[in-house]
Amino acid sequence: MHILVVEDERRLANLIRRALEEEGHVVDVAHDGVDGLDMAEGTTYDLLVLDLMLPRLDGIEVCKRLRSDSRDVRILMLTARDAIEDRVLGLEAGADDYLIKPFSFSELLARIRALSRRQVQAQVEEELCVGSLVLDLARHEARRDNRSIELTAKEFQLLEFLMRNAGNVLTRTQILDHVWGYNYDSFSNNVDIYVHYLRNKIDKDFSEPMIRTVRGVGYSLKA
Repeated sequence: MHILVVEDERRLANLIRRALEEEGHVVDVAHDGVDGLDMAEGTTYDLLVLDLMLPRLDGIEVCKRLRSDSRDVRILMLTARDAIEDRVLGLEAGADDYLIKPFSFSELLARIRALSRRQVQAQVEEELCVGSLVLDLARHEARRDNRSIELTAKEFQLLEFLMRNAGNVLTRTQILDHVWGYNYDSFSNNVDIYVHYLRNKIDKDFSEPMIRTVRGVGYSLKA
């Protein structure tokens, strides 16, 4: 799944991201409500992990605005408040579930799995398609012109990120941050190495390449 974590406590946000990425999800992170809302409105996410108390715009308001725009995304709200009225406010604003801090990561993952099972639209979206390239999210398989392509877990994550942003130029830093996480420095050449691996698998035997290098910027997948 493509998940957005909106949490102002940076250490906790990074821990959540790492736990979700280890489960095979593609994860973006925002540290305040305004940035979180902008990202949620500009990108299609399967699920939001949304903190209640956020700078600039609280989680309740973020939730309300997304629901007023008819955004059909599952929202798991995090709250340090154990009062029933706070939980009711979150659910009435449009949250699908809530989790009280501090929480165990096993419970967080279990609740996310439960929400994903309930997300009918997410279950329908079992494939990403860009031209003749198909990424089967349920079976963890890739095909181009009906030819099967074997990918490692990291290659799959990278290709999913490129396909979800097809037509857009992604910088090396953006790719590194979203696919490898915060613990990799911006001088790492992992992006170039794995793009090379992907090219050998999805472009090598085809007359029209799909992965484009934007010199001095990064990479783009042809839409």
